[in-house]
Amino acid sequence: MKPYNHLYIALLLLLVASGCKVAKDIPKPLDAAPEQFRGSINRGTDSSIATLPYKDFFREEAIRNLIDSAILRNYDMQIALKNMEAASLVFKQAKLGNVPELNLKITANSSRPSDNSLNGLTISQFADSKHIEDYTVSGGLSWEADIWRKIASQRNAAGAAYLQSAEARKAIQTRLVANVAQSFYRLIMLDTQLDIAKKNLALNDSTLNIIKMQFDAGQVTSLAIQQAEAQQLVAAGLVPQLEQNITIEENALSILTGAFPQTIARIGKLNTLVVQEQLGTGIPAGMVSLRPDVKMAELELVKANAKTGIAKANMYPSLVITASGGLNSFKTSNWFNIPASLFGVVAGGITQPIFQRKQLRTQYDVAMVDREKSVLQFRSSVLSALGEVADELVKIEKLKQQYVIADKRVKVVQSGMQNASLLFKSGMANYLEVINAQQNALQSELDLAAIKTAQLSANVELYKALGGGWK
Repeated sequence: MKPYNHLYIALLLLLVASGCKVAKDIPKPLDAAPEQFRGSINRGTDSSIATLPYKDFFREEAIRNLIDSAILRNYDMQIALKNMEAASLVFKQAKLGNVPELNLKITANSSRPSDNSLNGLTISQFADSKHIEDYTVSGGLSWEADIWRKIASQRNAAGAAYLQSAEARKAIQTRLVANVAQSFYRLIMLDTQLDIAKKNLALNDSTLNIIKMQFDAGQVTSLAIQQAEAQQLVAAGLVPQLEQNITIEENALSILTGAFPQTIARIGKLNTLVVQEQLGTGIPAGMVSLRPDVKMAELELVKANAKTGIAKANMYPSLVITASGGLNSFKTSNWFNIPASLFGVVAGGITQPIFQRKQLRTQYDVAMVDREKSVLQFRSSVLSALGEVADELVKIEKLKQQYVIADKRVKVVQSGMQNASLLFKSGMANYLEVINAQQNALQSELDLAAIKTAQLSANVELYKALGGGWK
């Protein structure tokens, strides 16, 4: 067998091995999620509110319009889109990873050797010249065989990074949708509480006027007036506080929608907003496939698998084939004399790291550890998501019970306030009973509004926790 045949055999074996993976991928853990959410009320069905676009989930047109503006103009969303654009460019470049590299080079040089040197004596003898000229135009081609799928792994890593940027945009949109809706609900709550405070302030004014008349008639002391004024000031102090909170909430909502701080248009009151009762959660496996942050953790596992393959492939031989050709001459007049000036070179080389072996092995071991970490991070993200869903489910259920109790309390204290007012006017109740009744009515109505808003917010949080809002 001819000596150079050994080289051909080695090259053939490497090409046959092309496409073989040197590192086995770790699949996504299938047992990361249970069969049902804790507290789920729709066992046995895979229907989930997360599959609904936000335009179908939110019934209030004002909220949908605000969300549309936020998605279009919010700066976090725009930054996420730019990140996607950058990741897309990197991915497109990675897809060209195994395309041969082609370089064009044009060189011209002139050198004068020493007259006493071998080159100087040779030139003066054969070329009758004191200097050497060389002119070259050449094209070079270089291609690395993807024997161990290193380049394919790089492409997979870039693809996963691009998909992660897309999931990051979805996560931002999901959070943005929830924040806009919750801010709107808080704004409506503050409007309602402001109306309650003003109404209670008017009642306190009426009560104070009656007590002053009784004081003038000598029926009560100045202490009665002082206590009535104190209760009036409590209600009066709520008005500027709530007005301040309304302005701050409007400013925050304006910024979410990418607008300058301004008044937010809104129609209706808190009691006109309907709390949705039927909120399907589906199954946890569906949440894993929908929720953007969980998908990002899953894609991180894909990246970790790819990086492990790259680190392992770096430890094995690489085959690079190069070719170059062009025109070369020592005189400009003969530079483009074809075919006399033509030249060409073809070469193939196998490179096996030797002294870097320990360093490459360490890089591979680190990549393996990072891959194991990505599995744990995926499990952790699923576990956190499950906890968030379970939290919102129990909130929805218990807030419903709290609302029933708070609503009964409002009806009781309103009835008691009316009775106290009538008895006070007829002299059968003292001023303290009236003041206490008005104070209880104010607090109970404020609490009812807060609970109603918490119900609406919990529904939105469940929608977000399940991964809805980005469609």
